[in-house]
Amino acid sequence: MIESEIQQVEKYYNLIMEYLVTYSMQILGAILILFIGLWIAQKVSNMVAGLMQRHNIDITLTNFVSNVIKVLLIIMFLVIALGKIGISVTPFVAAIGAASLGAGLALQGMLSNYGAGLAIIATRPFVVGDTIEVKGVSGQVKTIELGHTILINEEKVEITIPNKHIVGEILHNSFSYSLVKGEIDIAYDANADLAIELIEKVLDEHELVSDAPHAQVGIERFADSGVTLSYRYWVPTTKIIETKLAVNRNVFKAIQGADIEIPFPQRIVTLNQNNEEGAK
Repeated sequence: MIESEIQQVEKYYNLIMEYLVTYSMQILGAILILFIGLWIAQKVSNMVAGLMQRHNIDITLTNFVSNVIKVLLIIMFLVIALGKIGISVTPFVAAIGAASLGAGLALQGMLSNYGAGLAIIATRPFVVGDTIEVKGVSGQVKTIELGHTILINEEKVEITIPNKHIVGEILHNSFSYSLVKGEIDIAYDANADLAIELIEKVLDEHELVSDAPHAQVGIERFADSGVTLSYRYWVPTTKIIETKLAVNRNVFKAIQGADIEIPFPQRIVTLNQNNEEGAK
């Protein structure tokens, strides 16, 4: 029993040694071709990425194209290396096809995300740095991957959205800025024009408030206790909270400093004296 196993091992050993001796130069050539192919694939990929970046092409599309070129070159040199040592790639192609079919059925959800990612890269409805809102979620686009997109909101929280939930949905794109709204009430007998000028000055002086589109200030409505002034302005999405707090503080200080009355809710209660006397 042991002798037969030893003979079997010796048989395989002799076959391997015979193969190495016979095809040693081919094996070395295949390894050399593979290493050269890896080097060329990396160089070409970097060259394509640099060329696309110099032409200001979107970073997501740049990464995708350069990686696809790199993978295709590696596969090409791998096929050449296998052919150098006499290995036919036809069975591998058939096996890869069968495996791909099985994997496709098992990973339909993931593949749909990848397909949606390709659609985003091809159509470019938004790019890194844009501010989007989709399915009730909003934020600035931080990263676009094949399977998902990462947003970062005004609270610095990263939100990962599978790409299949983006493609085909109603998408709001405000690019790199978000709209902020504010309101303040002034008394009916106050100077509304002066208050509007003060608010416009506050917005113009703040460095994070966008000039294009320009801020808008005006009368929003006539409330019970006063006139409601509304102001709308655009700020970088990741700076919403701190900018809004600073602007509101400066608006309040400017209104108070100009002795413009800020009313408080009032309710007038009228007592009917005749009804009270009749009740007695």
